[in-house]
Amino acid sequence: MIAFFVILALIVGLCELFGGWAKTDGGHVAVIRNGGPLSNTKIKTVFDPSSGMRFVGFYASQHDYPSSQRFYAIDATGDSKRTGVEVVQVPTADGIEVGTQGTVYFNLNLDHDTLKSFDNAYGTRKFQGNDATYRYAWEGDEGFNSFLDAIVSRVVNNDLRISIGNYRCSDLLPSCALVQNTSTPVDTSKLAGKGNVNLAKVEQTIASSLETDFTSSLGGHYLTNVRFNLSKITLPQNVQEAIDQAQAQYANVSQSQAKVKQAQLDAQANEEKQKGYNACPACSQIDILKALPQGVTVFAPGSGTGLPLTQPAK
Repeated sequence: MIAFFVILALIVGLCELFGGWAKTDGGHVAVIRNGGPLSNTKIKTVFDPSSGMRFVGFYASQHDYPSSQRFYAIDATGDSKRTGVEVVQVPTADGIEVGTQGTVYFNLNLDHDTLKSFDNAYGTRKFQGNDATYRYAWEGDEGFNSFLDAIVSRVVNNDLRISIGNYRCSDLLPSCALVQNTSTPVDTSKLAGKGNVNLAKVEQTIASSLETDFTSSLGGHYLTNVRFNLSKITLPQNVQEAIDQAQAQYANVSQSQAKVKQAQLDAQANEEKQKGYNACPACSQIDILKALPQGVTVFAPGSGTGLPLTQPAK
């Protein structure tokens, strides 16, 4: 009996020292590779999510990849420096460098043969993330994000560059028309809503092309269920400041136009009132008396005359 426990403890100790057992949680798949000084490093098997503990051989290595939906964020301003967030700025058709903000959603293809191919292509080398650190794609979230930063971001950038490059700045952000060099006056009433339609077109174009482009660029159908959400377009600071100034000027013009319109309406009202007084002279005197402040007892219109406003005592 003592010998049995000694052997069992020895086996457990060897497993701890050299590995040999593997399992996955509900959010990951695992590619298991052979290892050890006397073995090759070929792929041994693939574990699906929530796989129970299984013996895979001493020195075997486990490469975990996410099985749930993932996302890749695109930041328009560069405020965020964390891994997995890409700053993308691309030119419009008229040469304005705009920032884009959006998110790419996708799943890793969980087909076993595809996962093996993916691990052979991208699980055997390290990738540099936006934080300048090199990691394997299977080294947790940071590692997978480093893979996205190094490989996937290029495909996203290219699709954004092509799609947005088909539009002028004013097609995406109508306010750009306020500062463009043109001799044609800008009709601001026609700007509203124009950009939203074109942004939706850009979003649809990129969403429909990304999965195909990922497959072509990565060398396999490794990413599936790809969706893209374009949330915002930003302008360079100098362009945005010029637009803000132009909008302020338009606001001042609108305010002045409103004052002119009010003056015209007041003049028309006075003209109509004067016509009424011409037809009824006594009416003007009545309105004058009504307009006098309370407490005034004598009205003296001039020429040394005065008109008592109180009723004489009986």
